[in-house]
Amino acid sequence: MSDQPPATATGEDEPGYLRIGELARRTGVSPELLRAWERRYALLRPARSQGGFRLYTAADEARIRRMRDHLARGVAAAEAARLAVDAEVPGPGAEVPEPPVPATEATAAPPLQAAAGELALALDRFQEEQAHGVLDRLLAAYRIETVLRELLIPYLHDLGERWARGEVTVAQEHFAANLLRGRLLGLARGWGQGRGPAAVLACLPGEQHDLGLLAFGITLHRRGWRILYLGPDTPIATIRHAAGAVTPRLIVLAGTVAEPFAVHADAIADLARRTEVALGGAGATAELAGRTGARLLDQDPVSAAETVDRALP
Repeated sequence: MSDQPPATATGEDEPGYLRIGELARRTGVSPELLRAWERRYALLRPARSQGGFRLYTAADEARIRRMRDHLARGVAAAEAARLAVDAEVPGPGAEVPEPPVPATEATAAPPLQAAAGELALALDRFQEEQAHGVLDRLLAAYRIETVLRELLIPYLHDLGERWARGEVTVAQEHFAANLLRGRLLGLARGWGQGRGPAAVLACLPGEQHDLGLLAFGITLHRRGWRILYLGPDTPIATIRHAAGAVTPRLIVLAGTVAEPFAVHADAIADLARRTEVALGGAGATAELAGRTGARLLDQDPVSAAETVDRALP
């Protein structure tokens, strides 16, 4: 027996109805997460087209936006869904929606602070399955940008400081970084597709740390950009060749230390004369950006991507 209200058959192009891709674009919530909210909490109540497609309304969009607002304030997913549904005032004669399905202990998302501690403990203990479980619950309950900005990026910063203080071993640091890199690459799948402006992303020669750059690219793609990702330790000639092949709107160069930026300053300036170039990571400085004519990304990767998207048409 379905836990969804009966769907009404309608024409696929009938005004007022949205396919899930358009609903995702309008709300900034991935189709996968929208389906999870529909399945777990009955947050969405789509009609069905004659061809069997789910079609959504403005009421569905409004519920999603209310749920996002509650999640941003730290409300657990099940409670956020209940509040989002309860805030809807039914019109005369409208059917009162069924209450959201209660989240079980296995599906309820932990608050972000608790999840950060749980994730760190699992990674420190080399507990792959437990770490993936925390990430699965978070990605099913929060926007990707929220998980990146509020949990993963602070965790990586803390991990680096703990490693510098000798509180974690090289093995622990490598295990955590590789597990998280794999998850980010999974989120990045298909990010070269679309019709938006293109961005070439690369770490400077010798730079191996690319998790921040991955987070930047995922965020930028979710705002409509196409990403050509060259990854760690990329020769300048390779970056130049890629830029010539795709004519990007933006080239982003990342590095955690200043020396590669200084060594390749002339090449960076040459790129910046042809294309918009942005420099990110702990090694990028305002002085170097000014000297090469590049833009300095001095925010966390998610905020930097959002700023770039607003600044570049």
